[in-house]
Amino acid sequence: MISLSGRRPALRAAGRGTPLSPLLRLLVLTQLAFNVGFFAVLPFLAEHLGTSVGLAGWLVGFVLGLRTFSQQGLFVVGGALADRYGIRPVVLTGCLLRIAGFVWLGFAERTWAVIGAVLLIGFAAALFSPAVESEVARQAVVWEAAGGGDRTRVLALFTVAGQAGAFVGPLLGALLLAVDFRTACLAGAAVFVLVLAGHARLLPQHIPGRERVRFGGGARLLLRNRRFLALCCAYGAYLLAYNQLYLALPAEVERAAGSQAPLAWLFALSSLLVVGAQLPVTRWAGRRLAPRRSMVAGLGLIAAGFAAVALARPAGWTGAGGLAPAAAFVGLLTLGQMLVAPVARAWVPDLAEDGRLGLYTGALSSVSGLIVLAGSSATGLLLDTGLPAAVPWLVLAAVPLAAAGLLPRRD
Repeated sequence: MISLSGRRPALRAAGRGTPLSPLLRLLVLTQLAFNVGFFAVLPFLAEHLGTSVGLAGWLVGFVLGLRTFSQQGLFVVGGALADRYGIRPVVLTGCLLRIAGFVWLGFAERTWAVIGAVLLIGFAAALFSPAVESEVARQAVVWEAAGGGDRTRVLALFTVAGQAGAFVGPLLGALLLAVDFRTACLAGAAVFVLVLAGHARLLPQHIPGRERVRFGGGARLLLRNRRFLALCCAYGAYLLAYNQLYLALPAEVERAAGSQAPLAWLFALSSLLVVGAQLPVTRWAGRRLAPRRSMVAGLGLIAAGFAAVALARPAGWTGAGGLAPAAAFVGLLTLGQMLVAPVARAWVPDLAEDGRLGLYTGALSSVSGLIVLAGSSATGLLLDTGLPAAVPWLVLAAVPLAAAGLLPRRD
């Protein structure tokens, strides 16, 4: 394992301009393509299930929850499979399942068929995403050790690629919906056909330095790794805060504007901030902040975003001025994300057991997903309890601050 505790300014300076390896470039482009195909379909799924398929509201929510569980909850399985068999077979299998899931969803008209397609779509991501993410993290460590620069810069580029895909995908899906939902599904499947063909040709059979390990024993060591579990808790708190873009923010926008129409602009603001500012922010933080301090600063900014809404709520502002606290929340949350997410992923190789990076990468998402599931339920109750308007936002502000205290020390 390679430690991040030393920043090595001379090494970083010597590595400026060092190109990424062909494998790293392939994996970064993979993340872009994954998200284009995924977000061309999934943002429009709820409306399709409610209007075209005719599912009840509670059943729509249940189906969407199943997709999240089959994806995030099973990341640890995909990571363990990548450690055991290598990333090539796991990624290719995941692409095949995603293609089948999208085609099935496009033609599904009964509840059981929709559920089956959605589970297949989610499990496909549980296979290929931790495999790709763990290999990106491992290759970033190799790139750093060879003098390429701080590994967080690679993880930041990976984040930008994913966010760019998340921005382009819905635009593509909205155009295709002018035909129908099935066309959007088939287009999403076509994207993954291209990804499958590219990886079948370009992804190496064996990646130097990656040794395959047996299944047994990895989970037991992981559960005893207190430093890693502490990182999972802090990362889970960040994801819980990020999830408020879909839970607390819509309620605030509805209150201030009388509708949720401004949400699209606020989501676009978040995406454009990441695409435009992630790499400069990562370079700035890499020069001035150690990894733990970067995460603490990011969690502090996220807390400040919640506090901005809490302080403005008693005034009861509406209209364009009433949306200013929500915009401040989105901006601070996104800036905090830029400091937290790449560093957290870059930290995992230092905490993982040898040969278990896939398992630990998957576990980071799975454990954090469980925290988000429990925390989102508690947040929903908090928003519905009739407490003073500022209280839920103040409670949410306290969560990332508490998480900052959980972060393990670097040494």
